[in-house]
Amino acid sequence: MTLPVERIAQIERRHAALAHDMGNPALPPEQFVALSKDYAELTPLVEAAQAWRALITERDELAAIPAADEMHGIAQEELASITARLPAAERALALKLLPRDAADDRSAVLEIRAGTGGDEAALFAGDLARMYERYAASHGWRWEILSASASDIGGFKEIIASVSGAGVFARLKFESGVHRVQRVPATEAGGRIHTSAATVAVLPEAEDVDVAIDEKDLRIDVFRASGAGGQHVNVTDSAVRITHIPSGVVVAVQDERSQHKNKAKALKLLRTRLFDAERERLANTRSADRKAMVGSGDRSERIRTYNFPQGRVTDHRINLTLHRLPEILAGSGLDELVTALIAEDEAARLASLG
Repeated sequence: MTLPVERIAQIERRHAALAHDMGNPALPPEQFVALSKDYAELTPLVEAAQAWRALITERDELAAIPAADEMHGIAQEELASITARLPAAERALALKLLPRDAADDRSAVLEIRAGTGGDEAALFAGDLARMYERYAASHGWRWEILSASASDIGGFKEIIASVSGAGVFARLKFESGVHRVQRVPATEAGGRIHTSAATVAVLPEAEDVDVAIDEKDLRIDVFRASGAGGQHVNVTDSAVRITHIPSGVVVAVQDERSQHKNKAKALKLLRTRLFDAERERLANTRSADRKAMVGSGDRSERIRTYNFPQGRVTDHRINLTLHRLPEILAGSGLDELVTALIAEDEAARLASLG
């Protein structure tokens, strides 16, 4: 791998200049805050560059020790160790040079919808929702249902949840797409394997500053909820539907008994949908870059199959099959898939660097 040495040097010079400017006692507080943010963003890359350069310096010094020197034997052992560590340091530095998705540090909104397969698809959507809820719990993230439409025999026709925590979107963003299940339905007397599907969409959660919403652009309707995701029957007009007139985006929330809480959740969901639409618009202008990545964000793409008779899960994007279906659906085994997807995405982007 050939690193862009001059670009790294420019970033280091910028980092040093920021440190110098921040030391100015006459600097206004708002400028100090802005400089501090830039400085903090560059620091991990500079530290990785310093670690990489220190290894190269040490390697060159050890290699220069002549064979006649009594320290030559020890130097050769240390040289072998450093040579073995250099590729990892180089990769770590290269990763820091990759453009970051600004949304990676954000919380996320997770939308799961039953697809083809009727009742069985709704049951599978419920399985996926529980998998992600348990996965969120294992990472210390907060799971909150924003909206849910339960099916008659269990599961969900649709469920939308907020997953709050640091770096949630970075770990969940490759889950967007069509998830397929192959199993014998509980309602199937003949014991035949059925295939059904559910669609998952992972959106970075919008903040108030991301999307300016004018109250004049909203039509807000209240109506009687059908049962808040099947948990209880509402007897008041507490459900809220918000239509964003300029874009035509419609969101409805009925999960809470309180109309005020439902409106707050609906606005949060509306902001996230509008923010995602703008991100998608910008991403489409860089479509060539997206093709190099594991997850294009295309929610019509079949990404994964959960095969119950064989106890396996296959991710079709990276041709990875794990015979650990129960652990994956329990949430505990999902990290192996997520980590592999992130690694594959990083490798593809590193390859595009040079």
